[in-house]
Amino acid sequence: MNEQDIRNLLERVRANTLAVGDAVELLRHLPTEILPSARLDHHRQLRTGLPEAVFGESKTAAHLIEILAAQLKRQNVVLATRVSPEKAAEVLGRIDGLTYHDAARMLTGNEQFIRADSGRGTVVIVSAGTSDQPVAEECRVSLELFGHRVRCVYDAGVAGLHRILAHAELLQEAVVIIVVAGMEGALPSVVAGMVSAPVIGVPTSIGYGTGAGGISALLGMLNSCSPGLAVVNIDNGFGAACMAAAINRRGEK
Repeated sequence: MNEQDIRNLLERVRANTLAVGDAVELLRHLPTEILPSARLDHHRQLRTGLPEAVFGESKTAAHLIEILAAQLKRQNVVLATRVSPEKAAEVLGRIDGLTYHDAARMLTGNEQFIRADSGRGTVVIVSAGTSDQPVAEECRVSLELFGHRVRCVYDAGVAGLHRILAHAELLQEAVVIIVVAGMEGALPSVVAGMVSAPVIGVPTSIGYGTGAGGISALLGMLNSCSPGLAVVNIDNGFGAACMAAAINRRGEK
């Protein structure tokens, strides 16, 4: 339930088209719905402007089926991150109304409740290499569910600097930019030096031995001398999308 839903409910009570008891019943599970395996935070959309997301990597298919079935009954978008294809197939075989995004490894639903006017402008997502694309796709799918306009520039790493320079005009028009990179993690510093918009760096676990599963990329981004660059955790495309949404969010009327 979002803010507009609550306003509509209260207007119905004031107009005597909804009994107080019925309104109380509708609000009963607004803060929390207790399931055998989880406590769903239905209040999160109202409180933060973002829906509750399900981290699917360490959950069983049975857990996901229980949680996502309950979420689909609410008037909010539904998303689960880090869901393997095998686990997704099992969930889709039990629940209607969900879509699996292979590259992003995400399950989504209730797209009819996306707020199309959420963003002030465009979020641009840049990935350094094709291997970084799953994390970039997690960013893209999440932001589109949040109701933000997105443009993508993929495979534009610093090994071929002309590839990112060719998109200078698009980058300079963005309200916020997400840059996803593994290896040495240099691309966010380059992009942040080209634009006035805030840049969110996402280090990925892509790389050889001393890349240490993304630690080298993370440290490289944290030690950047380019102003206006912030960094999220390794492979955290969803977290970068949430931060970009907060920056790009349209002010409430």
